[in-house]
Amino acid sequence: MNSAETKTFKIGVDGGATKTELILVDGTGAVIARQTAPGSNPSLIGPDRARAVLRDALRSLVAGIPPGRIDRLLLCMAGSQSFWEETAAELGEFGRAEAFSDSLPVLELATGGAPGLVVHAGTGSFVAARAPDGSIHYAGGLGWRFGDPGSGHDLGSRGLAQSLLEHQGWAERSALGAALAEEAGTTDYVVLSRLFYSAPDADARIAAFAPRVVELAARGCQPAQRIIAESVAGFAPLVHAVLQRLFPETVADAPVAGGISGALLNRPPCLEALRALAAVHAWPVRWRPVTDPPIEGVRRMLQRSP
Repeated sequence: MNSAETKTFKIGVDGGATKTELILVDGTGAVIARQTAPGSNPSLIGPDRARAVLRDALRSLVAGIPPGRIDRLLLCMAGSQSFWEETAAELGEFGRAEAFSDSLPVLELATGGAPGLVVHAGTGSFVAARAPDGSIHYAGGLGWRFGDPGSGHDLGSRGLAQSLLEHQGWAERSALGAALAEEAGTTDYVVLSRLFYSAPDADARIAAFAPRVVELAARGCQPAQRIIAESVAGFAPLVHAVLQRLFPETVADAPVAGGISGALLNRPPCLEALRALAAVHAWPVRWRPVTDPPIEGVRRMLQRSP
């Protein structure tokens, strides 16, 4: 194959706390290969491990691909921006490498490159926005230690706190307490409380309880519904600040584009709570669910980039 016929490829990466997804695309934007790896947030697993996860995943992705040249690597990663920029500079074998926040793919899915904002929740949560001048802004995403509203960790921890109070005898029994006892195989409060302090995977186990909270809320469990409303309400100051600073002239009859992203946020109990919050605050935003995964946002970014 001569140089004129050499195919070129691009790699996109969406790296989060729970998993790292990679795609290899050709010149048309078609996905040629995919790879999934463990989470790569350096704040959670350390910089050395995060770098190793990414490098191993990249090698696996390109193994056995058609002959060609990789000329672009786009990293959209959770954790320290400066760390990933330094890491990108060390990955010259994968073409021109750049690193951005993991908020950009969901913002791309929400607004398609136009001005607007997106509210996203996974294990953590954040609000991302593209201002009318094209600048990108990120609000929240402080991590579970400081409470990410609407996130899996926040919903799970609130749900477990309610459940533990029920088993302690200071809150009326509900389906939440029963769900915890079912998962743990015990109703002993002392044993239940220790599960989330002694287990090495405690953070993951806390976040894993969030889907049960949402499921029970959908079935009419009032404590679960209250937990969702209280958790989602934490988005209010973030969204309000973003709208005031970046879109001060926006009015209700000409709303800004907005997206709601994340599997839990787009389930009816959370979606209804968020829409109710938006109505109370009269945010001039045209909200729509974002149901495509973030890696699809990465693919679209690669397709638009030179």
